[in-house]
Amino acid sequence: MTIKKPLLIKQPEVEKLIHELRGITGLTQEQFAASLGITFSAVNHWEKEYTKPSSLAMQKIQGMLKEMGELGQKVSVKYLSN
Repeated sequence: MTIKKPLLIKQPEVEKLIHELRGITGLTQEQFAASLGITFSAVNHWEKEYTKPSSLAMQKIQGMLKEMGELGQKVSVKYLSN
């Protein structure tokens, strides 16, 4: 069994990643939250730097970035490290 290493994000850039990703996709906080299967307040707290996304949420965000192709790759390189 392979255990995946959690996705790491450069600190304190979570709010920038979420905000940029929402801008690119044209999603509101509510729509972004729904696409990840989480609450609006979680996204709102991430963008206000009150909390950080869980490792599961970061995996879903990484999946969203992968689905975006080249543009998602550019955002990923900008904010995420393995």
